[in-house]
Amino acid sequence: VQLQASGGGLVQAGGSLRLSCAASGRTFSNNGMGWFRQAPGKERDFVAGVSWRGGSTAYADSVKGRFTISRDNAKNTVYLQMNSLKPEDTAVYYCAAARRPWGGDEAKMYHYWGQGTLVTVSS
Repeated sequence: VQLQASGGGLVQAGGSLRLSCAASGRTFSNNGMGWFRQAPGKERDFVAGVSWRGGSTAYADSVKGRFTISRDNAKNTVYLQMNSLKPEDTAVYYCAAARRPWGGDEAKMYHYWGQGTLVTVSS
């Protein structure tokens, strides 16, 4: 079972990036998915979550209105569209899969983790 995150990179403040997380080894179409991030010297924080069919989403207050999480179960892939990026969005972004149809905003509810992709936003 593997979650492969991609799409990170260096972008100027105000720019956009789209992260992807492709699952392999098994299907996650029945699992809630989420994105978390960890900045240097800080704890891993919840960014966004999506339910198994995509009908429910949740966002951290710091990214509401700027980030959008979505999923394509046919492709076994979850996305994070990030717009209006700020320097404080700089972090390693991790995708994760929960064992349940909804993972919520707590890392302990997610049992499969990708390797992370670095997002750097310059001012």
